[in-house]
Amino acid sequence: MPSAGRIAAAPIRPTTVFAVALIGLKQYKEGAGRLEKLAQAMVHAPASLRADVLGQAAQGWLLAGDPARAYAADGAALGLRPDDAGLLVDRAEAAGSAGWFDKAIADLDRVLKADPARLDALIYRASAYREQGHLAPAQADIDKALTLAPDSVPALLERGNIRRLGGDDDGARQDWVRVALLAPGSAAEAAAKANIERLDIKGDAAPQPKAGRTR
Repeated sequence: MPSAGRIAAAPIRPTTVFAVALIGLKQYKEGAGRLEKLAQAMVHAPASLRADVLGQAAQGWLLAGDPARAYAADGAALGLRPDDAGLLVDRAEAAGSAGWFDKAIADLDRVLKADPARLDALIYRASAYREQGHLAPAQADIDKALTLAPDSVPALLERGNIRRLGGDDDGARQDWVRVALLAPGSAAEAAAKANIERLDIKGDAAPQPKAGRTR
C-alpha cells in the first residue's frame, strides 16, 4: 500500500498542502490531479522539488486505483531524478499493481544493483517473480529479505505465498501464523488468516495481495 508518510512529506506550499489534504480526505483522484498540475506549473522550481510533487501525485493515483496514471507520474518524476531509488520502487509498485511485472522487475533490478540489501525492493521483486510463476528467483529474493529482516511481516506474508505455490503447505502455514502473531489487527493479519482458512477448509490458498510497503 502507498505510505501516508510519503504523501505527507509534500513541499510546504499552499496549493500543495490543499492537494495533500484532499488525499487525506480520500479524494485521491482530485488530489493527485492537482499535484500533477502543480508540478507542471512549477517551471522555475528545482527539478528535485518538481520530482517530489510528481511522486506524491503518483501515490495519489495509486490510492485512487489508477496504477497506469501512477506509473506515468512516477516516470515523469524519474525524468527529473533518474537514479532515485525511492521513485524506482514506487514505479515498480505501480507497475505491479497494473500487472506489468516485467516493468516492475526492470525497475527493481536497477535499485538492487545499486543497493543489493534494500528490503522493500527484494520483497517487491519476489512478489513480481511469483506473479510470473518464477518461483526459484522469487524464493531467492524473499530468503535474502528474511535474512536481513527475520520479522518482516510483508516478507513473511510473501514467503508464505511462494511456499504455498511450491507445494510447501506446512511452511506456508508457519509463515502466515507468524504474520498473525507479529501484526495483530493489520491488513497483513487478515490476509494471512484468509490464507490459513483456505488451507484448512479447501486445501487451496491463492496468494493474497502483494506485500505492503516497508518504508
